[in-house]
Amino acid sequence: MQREVFSGFLGSCDDYEGAAAAILGAPMDQTASFRPGARHGPRQIRSVSEVLEEYSPRLDRDLADYRYADLGDVTVIPGNVEESLDRIAHSARRVFRDRKLLIMLGGEHLVTLPAVQSAAEVYPDLSVIHFDAHADLREIYLGVRLSHATVMRRVVETVGPERLFQFGIRSGTREEFAFARSAVNFHSGLRVEDVAGAAERLRGKPVYITLDIDVLDPSYAPGTGTPEPDGCTPGDLFSALEALADLEVIGFDLVEVCPPCDHSERTAILAAKLVREAILLFSRKQKPGGI
Repeated sequence: MQREVFSGFLGSCDDYEGAAAAILGAPMDQTASFRPGARHGPRQIRSVSEVLEEYSPRLDRDLADYRYADLGDVTVIPGNVEESLDRIAHSARRVFRDRKLLIMLGGEHLVTLPAVQSAAEVYPDLSVIHFDAHADLREIYLGVRLSHATVMRRVVETVGPERLFQFGIRSGTREEFAFARSAVNFHSGLRVEDVAGAAERLRGKPVYITLDIDVLDPSYAPGTGTPEPDGCTPGDLFSALEALADLEVIGFDLVEVCPPCDHSERTAILAAKLVREAILLFSRKQKPGGI
């Protein structure tokens, strides 16, 4: 059987050593609890990225001025959550140790955990900014501690509750909301002024951003495993990311794009545009004369 030829994200290169950022796919959805299929997210985001221009008129920046490598996908092991997470951690750890920006494409939201854990090894004072419809703060879900519904509780155990900033949350259990309101920096909606306020507090500190595509209203992004009504608009989200532009962002992931749930591909196209903007906002520009 002929194997599919790997196609990297728009404008990416294969020169890891010379790149300031690295794209890594984490095609895992082993703990999906409603609609599976997020494992196909990294491939589709890359595939549809060719519809975009490299130039962002919103930012007046061009991907041609940035050097970023696409490392392809981590090979995950179906049915073995711990081994799959270890493999993601191993790949992410290399990027952080080399002091490059990690851009990770999910996959279910649990893939954020090994990336954050690896980042915290290199950046002990790491903070995490979380955009999502769901709190993901359960202690246990369906009898397990490692789940897309518990990922932020595990992140809290890694970085501490005072270093987690949540935005856009509109779904969760009573216990999750009580914990969020009492322990972490919690915002039930997505207001740019709140994000800007967090940015002021985090200036000069290493930051990891995790973005679940379901923070958007399903009318804009129906291709996700757990859609939640009454979400934000793409404009809200782009503005929120721009409010973080001056931070020391060391990692960014975009998770929970579920291609089987959106045959129009508009969710993946929007995700690809968010990735483009993240590269332009958070990666270092290559030096004049760079190859």
